[in-house]
Amino acid sequence: QVQLVESGGGLVQPGGSLRLSCAASGSIFSINVMAWYRQAPGKQRELVAAITSGGSTNYVDAVKGRFTISSDNAKNTVYLQMNSLKPEDTAVYYCNAGVKVSPGNRNVYGFWGQGTQVTVSS
Repeated sequence: QVQLVESGGGLVQPGGSLRLSCAASGSIFSINVMAWYRQAPGKQRELVAAITSGGSTNYVDAVKGRFTISSDNAKNTVYLQMNSLKPEDTAVYYCNAGVKVSPGNRNVYGFWGQGTQVTVSS
């Protein structure tokens, strides 16, 4: 089993910054990709940013230039630096990881964290 533990959410004023962290632990052979999703009330969960084990990144258009995803592969940890936050960024942010659990198993399994609330409000 694999556990993802997020931290760093909270309440921030518009224009402010937050940094989210997500640490993966458990039966991990390798991690192919880690990502952040978010879900606002009444809306579907959407991909915010993703990073591969090789360092390739992609972002949803709404956060380009404001958010930066990074990772520490040795610590199985992914970060999301969020700057210039807007009220529309308010959501529960979820960490997701695509994991290989053993060298003999080529399947990649998806795991989710429990979510962390980000509220942008004055």
